[in-house]
Amino acid sequence: MVTIEDKEYPKILKTIYDYPISLYVKGNESILNTPAIGIVGCRESSSYGERVAQYFGYHLAKRNISIISGLAKGIDSQSHIGAIKAGGITIGVMGSGLDIVYPKENQYLYDKIIEENGVIISEYPLGSKPEKMNFPARNRIISGMSKGIIVVEAKKKSGTLITVDFALEQGRDVYVVPGNIDEMNSVGTNELIKQGAQMVTSYRDIEI
Repeated sequence: MVTIEDKEYPKILKTIYDYPISLYVKGNESILNTPAIGIVGCRESSSYGERVAQYFGYHLAKRNISIISGLAKGIDSQSHIGAIKAGGITIGVMGSGLDIVYPKENQYLYDKIIEENGVIISEYPLGSKPEKMNFPARNRIISGMSKGIIVVEAKKKSGTLITVDFALEQGRDVYVVPGNIDEMNSVGTNELIKQGAQMVTSYRDIEI
């Protein structure tokens, strides 16, 4: 456990108004204060979205930027995988206790993050189940630990948009990857661009 009194606690996370008093940590806690970008998007991602998530995860990790995501299916998983392929740092934020991997099929990815010098964190104690209400709270930590977030795919009423709201409240940059206008997974992202979010098409567009 890392508390707000410990030097390992992410300093950037203390800047949000509802930061957790403590974090449960598994893995390399020394990386919790490295410069980071969050990558978020649909669980039911398209092959395009998965390629894009890996692309940004890979190339940003190559620039010594930590990749933070939620260890969920889809975009989250692919962004972690991209960072791992680059030999970089990735941080998974869970909506359950560290002993309950959700979804279960991500057990391999969970183990791989630890094996590759990454870290998994949660504000929930061991034994906590992945309750639906935990995930919006988890999202504030993803954005809170990041200098900015990249939205890869989001439906019109996607949970990903909750993370965007947190990021805006926290004064974080919001980057959005455009998508096909005839794809459901692009409705939310393209709307964010129309509302003024910064469109990105290359890892070079990310400033940190």
